[in-house]
Amino acid sequence: MTSQFPPPLIGVLALQGDVREHVAALTASGARAITVRRPAELASVDGLVLPGGESTTIDKLLRAFGLYEPLRTRIGEGLPVYGSCAGMILLADRVQGATADQTTLGGIDMTVRRNAFGRQVDSFEEDLLAPALGAGPDDAPLRAVFIRAPWVEEVGDGVEVLARAGGGARASAGKIVAVRHGMLLATSFHPEIGGETRVHRLFVEMVRDAAVSRTLATS
Repeated sequence: MTSQFPPPLIGVLALQGDVREHVAALTASGARAITVRRPAELASVDGLVLPGGESTTIDKLLRAFGLYEPLRTRIGEGLPVYGSCAGMILLADRVQGATADQTTLGGIDMTVRRNAFGRQVDSFEEDLLAPALGAGPDDAPLRAVFIRAPWVEEVGDGVEVLARAGGGARASAGKIVAVRHGMLLATSFHPEIGGETRVHRLFVEMVRDAAVSRTLATS
């Protein structure tokens, strides 16, 4: 069914972070990808990636570029969005360690702790067991890069935990580092670094399914 439809058009918020790397990963995963800096560009996409960076800075830039309210509105209307690292913080309903003036876009019923794994010098890589991402005992583990990364303290009903870190050989142990809530996907780590595409393939599939459903509903 989905082969009858064109590849989804997915935007990458181009205010900070690994924009080029996300565009490459989306393209490799079968999507058309564009950068988004203006409300008109946001209005044209079927899905959006929020790259890493500094969450308070991205929050301010979203407002400066007139994107904050349009993006909140589109998230409320069901726009598929994937946030990595700082992008995860932006999608959280609650943040521990937030600055006094920091706000988020929200949408995922979770509490996220900023800089939970430490500062820049504490960055690390880990192989994750993440069966929902095709990274379980029968598949190669997912190599995850953590840079000043958050983790998820708690999730609400309806939030699916996709991966944990620091749990050793037990996929059910450790800190929550990847979640999905409806059309929203978030990871603490940076899958765009090092050529890992499983997270992006999942997101492209989410966006494609949403676009197909929307087209069929209006036809």
